[in-house]
Amino acid sequence: MSEEKEKLDITIKSNTRDLFAFTKLVPNRKKRFERASSEPITGDPMNELVVRLHPIRQYLVIKEIKDETKSTKTFKLVPDPDLNTKKLAYFRAGQYLSLKVQVNGVLITRPYSISSTPSEALKGYYEITIRKEEHGFLTEFIWDNWKIGTKVESSGPEGYFFFEPLRDLKQIVGIAGGSGITPFRSIAKAIIDGTIDARLTLLYGSSEEDDIIYYHEFKEMERNNPTKIKIVYVLSCDFVALEECEKGFITKEIIEKYCDANSSTFFVCGPQIMYNFVEKELEKFNLPVKRIRREAFGEVKDILTHPEFPKEVAEKIFKIKINIGDLAKEIPAIATESVLVALERANLNPPSKCRSGECGFCRSLLIDGKIYINPVSDWRKSGDKRFNYFHPCASYPITDLEIIIPRAL
Repeated sequence: MSEEKEKLDITIKSNTRDLFAFTKLVPNRKKRFERASSEPITGDPMNELVVRLHPIRQYLVIKEIKDETKSTKTFKLVPDPDLNTKKLAYFRAGQYLSLKVQVNGVLITRPYSISSTPSEALKGYYEITIRKEEHGFLTEFIWDNWKIGTKVESSGPEGYFFFEPLRDLKQIVGIAGGSGITPFRSIAKAIIDGTIDARLTLLYGSSEEDDIIYYHEFKEMERNNPTKIKIVYVLSCDFVALEECEKGFITKEIIEKYCDANSSTFFVCGPQIMYNFVEKELEKFNLPVKRIRREAFGEVKDILTHPEFPKEVAEKIFKIKINIGDLAKEIPAIATESVLVALERANLNPPSKCRSGECGFCRSLLIDGKIYINPVSDWRKSGDKRFNYFHPCASYPITDLEIIIPRAL
């Protein structure tokens, strides 16, 4: 029998089996119906699974606090036995939690990357690593008030900054700045424990040696897993005592020195000033858009640095008429602060998670007035743009406004 004839016979038999199976589909379904119990189904296992994987909120308590640097701490969070969180939601390495914290009577939200691994969530804990910001509204409160036993409310795991094998190449190049190292700790540990099948080369930029987070931990990871983890420190300070590091900033030349850009997927996480620099360096490689993943970086620290922002309104305070359900209220809003911050200052408890315009959780409707939307953070769908929906976390008032915001869940 010729090879072509054999292939044809196999195809015919396969198609015949499929057709025969199709004729049995309805009779077999009827038999299953007849064998089924007459008792009604009282539970919904799929919905129960969804709630466990994607909870609206989780109630946690601080179990341990570890000093990473003079300005950085790692908090270990476990389920709060006094409230309704029995198990922690599973997540993908690189995702974040949106914490809901009351500071001086004002309820605010802030996103923080989970620095522990998905497998550690199954063991009953998350870790988040927080750097204290100078004059930071929340971080100064955390430093003064958080201790072992403090209760913390959070969202379920959120965000899209994770390795996806159907999309990403197995060689990951991580570019981190400052506390942007935190999701890479989760990713690196997940590579080591086998949760992620990939390799990581991490270029980590810091202004000073004392600011390096996880230095000894990452060195141990690299030493014990040389085929999976490589870390390169890039320091911008004038005097550098650290051996085996690069000086300056993360440039195209440094990237080329340690990796092949054409066979890598890039993950970038750090402050906005680092994004502005690194994105120009990555443009020189002419990579497809899908090969560069960028973590949501939170609210813009200084909107006046954006050339398109109307500088003539910088010192102005506008009025926002807020509609939430049956409630109508007028509040003040500073032009250089996001609409979300104005809502929080008025203690209206607006919905919020990423604070970067990415997740759409704070999506609201603009009835009247004009706003400036940071183009880098404008993640709205085209339909939302057409019908005046906007994300308060990425929008700034440049006239008086009237808006409708949803109730917080």
